[in-house]
Amino acid sequence: MSFHLPSSSALDGREFSWILFSYCLGCFAAGYYWTRWRTGQDIRQLGSGTVGARNVGRALGWGGFTVTLMLDFCKGMAAVGGAHWLGLRPEPVAATVVAVVAGHNWPLQLRFHGGKGIAVSLGALLVYEPFIALCLVAVFLPLFAITRLFTTSGMLAYGFGPLMVFLCGLDKVKVAAVSIVAILVLIAHRRNIREELARISGERPVKGSPAPMHKGPNEEV
Repeated sequence: MSFHLPSSSALDGREFSWILFSYCLGCFAAGYYWTRWRTGQDIRQLGSGTVGARNVGRALGWGGFTVTLMLDFCKGMAAVGGAHWLGLRPEPVAATVVAVVAGHNWPLQLRFHGGKGIAVSLGALLVYEPFIALCLVAVFLPLFAITRLFTTSGMLAYGFGPLMVFLCGLDKVKVAAVSIVAILVLIAHRRNIREELARISGERPVKGSPAPMHKGPNEEV
């Protein structure tokens, strides 16, 4: 007996093209190109080694931080806004959210060495489903108020956000989208997570392991 997927589950050419475009849009690493233009330096060789706004801010100050943050946030909004404007089905729209975050974190032209996905994912989720972005912020703010640890609070928000969205009754496609995005963000922050776990447990860095380029696990988001 053969098994056939429903024809409605397959992506059409327009949906596939937009998802691919969204990945390419995510690959536009604003922090990398802005730093190159302003200083001629590779931001991946500075600070924490990422192309995110906080690392750019260390190199270029508040102006660089603001420009990078806004461009990353807006490209997430643009990708999902375009998917809505094209009238894509729920599944391809969810795939668009994932694609633009994946492109930002692992840009092809930069040998998959990109950012960590916070700003771009918040922009994408805000347009995709504002309630999801609200849930993340609702988890983050009290944690940050208690711990004063920016990155740790953010990681916990992304870790518990999908569960909160599920418990609030959003449909399975949206729960799946935010869950995959959370996984991508947590993977991108894996070094921060290891360092924070080591700090809590009182472990020393493994001898011979490369020293981190940034000052602490809670500097980069």
